[in-house]
Amino acid sequence: MSLILLVEDHEMAREIMQRRLEREGYTVTTAQSGKEALDVLPEIRPDVVLMDMSMPMVDGWEATRRIKADPNLKRIPVMALTANAIDGDRERCIAAGCDDYETKPVDFDRLLKKIRMLLSGHRP
Repeated sequence: MSLILLVEDHEMAREIMQRRLEREGYTVTTAQSGKEALDVLPEIRPDVVLMDMSMPMVDGWEATRRIKADPNLKRIPVMALTANAIDGDRERCIAAGCDDYETKPVDFDRLLKKIRMLLSGHRP
């Protein structure tokens, strides 16, 4: 069973996504901020991180850069979750170190396909 770290500051969105992922058979640990994610990542070593990019304190951009700069964590795939869907946002997420990108509101079927791709070692 794969472990997903879901980083989302909005409680309702976090709970809904966690339940849906768990129904698909994933184990899900959550974090409410980029800082919290950075604190738990070394301990839990998830198989994939779903990272909200817009959060207070340490946002998803900075958290992803720190994950990818850490030799012990950089191989963990990070998927950006963002409501920003304007031209260039996907490229900005990839430039920050994200391995993939999904817009909100999340198309759950598409998200599951992307998670399976990341878990199999494929990058878009």
